[in-house]
Amino acid sequence: MRVTPIQDHIFWADKAANLSKVYKQIADLKGQTDLVVLPEMFTTGFCTDQPDLSETMNGETMFQLADWAKQFQFAITGSFIADDQGSLFNRAFFVFPSGEIKWADKRHLFGMSDEKTFFKSGSAPLLVEYSEFKIQVLVCYDVRFPVWARNVNNRYDLLIYVANFPDRRIADWDILLKARAIENQTYVCGLNRIGIDGLGIHYNGHSALLDFKGNSLLTFPENKTSIQTYAFDKTPLDLYRKKFPVWQDADEFEII
Repeated sequence: MRVTPIQDHIFWADKAANLSKVYKQIADLKGQTDLVVLPEMFTTGFCTDQPDLSETMNGETMFQLADWAKQFQFAITGSFIADDQGSLFNRAFFVFPSGEIKWADKRHLFGMSDEKTFFKSGSAPLLVEYSEFKIQVLVCYDVRFPVWARNVNNRYDLLIYVANFPDRRIADWDILLKARAIENQTYVCGLNRIGIDGLGIHYNGHSALLDFKGNSLLTFPENKTSIQTYAFDKTPLDLYRKKFPVWQDADEFEII
């Protein structure tokens, strides 16, 4: 399965500009990838106090993504500000080439930026099956909470984090992505944005693709737009899990 993370800046609170930019980028990927990964809140930036930027699942953003997925015949994942019956969520989505959309909401809300003041927390991770892979998609701050990502009985093969992770804590991001890969015996795709947002917060990227041992498969340059594609092969993962089945000794638990 070919996966293409798009590390780029985000125009602050400007959905039209961001949608236009993304369309130009992904149109060039037709026939070259199976899954495009976009950053957290890719249409707005990390705007946690502007409810007017929210959309329903029938809004322009989801309509455009479904249309593009069908037109270009690849899946698209990321997150956006969702309005669900008057409540706001930082919503992860996965749009299939058929136009079908599955979604789940960010579980851990970043209190230091008032995210939990304006948004509601999710209650289940986003899990999909696509192109012979089982995929779980989580959002940014979720990377700090390993229980939420725990790969019980190998329920997923690829763990994706979409993020707006600031440069002041980017060393944490680098370490946590590797930890999630190793402890869950899974491929990991971590996509982070670049640029300076409307609050003056700087993001320097450090997007990464890792194998199930935490080894780097693909690195992205700091502070630069970068669109790269990597073809994941499930066979080495299956063989490693069989040869070194630490997942069989994992603790049983229930999240409440």
